[in-house]
Amino acid sequence: MNNPTWLFDLDNTLHDASPHIFPQINRAMRDYIERHLGLDRQAANQIRQHYWERYGATLLGLIRHHPIDPHHFLRETHQFPDLAAKLVFQPATLHALRRLPGRKIIYSNAPRHYMDAVLRITGLWRHFDAAYSVESLGFRPKPMRSGFHALLRAEHLQARQCIMVEDSLANLVTAKKLGMKTVWVSAGLRQSPFVDIKIRSVLELPARSGRL
Repeated sequence: MNNPTWLFDLDNTLHDASPHIFPQINRAMRDYIERHLGLDRQAANQIRQHYWERYGATLLGLIRHHPIDPHHFLRETHQFPDLAAKLVFQPATLHALRRLPGRKIIYSNAPRHYMDAVLRITGLWRHFDAAYSVESLGFRPKPMRSGFHALLRAEHLQARQCIMVEDSLANLVTAKKLGMKTVWVSAGLRQSPFVDIKIRSVLELPARSGRL
């Protein structure tokens, strides 16, 4: 593919959110649901997990089934005054991105304030031409097709021009069905017909991208 446009997820794709960031977000979401829906801790955690598994994003389930303010929810659940200390990021990622030809866009289900902070602290921002948060696409998170379509319209792109790089297989399934090439960032053993190449880290991407 000549001069592709790369669509990169952020969390657990360009940095490792599993050790510190995701556990804090999960606790904050559970606490938010507990407070605002009047549930006990166990029920709140079950709803958080259920909506994430069913919709690909807890937020989408809350929007569909409960009268919550999505802006307030995202602000309350993504507060990281010590974000720099919690980030697990390999600086070699910046070199790997420089080696990839074509435009690069961040496509994340995260809120704008958190996404911008991660991009600034890591130095990733200077390697991307645009960045789309969940608010940017009208609270239509991946894997919703309508969010993908909104991004493609905004960037005047066809799906066949794009390569999606993600840690979430569900999001890659949507991307592949739309006509994109797909790269799965995963250390697991599972394979999928919706994945063109599978890598353990984006550091492998320049060497493997010829297969796309």
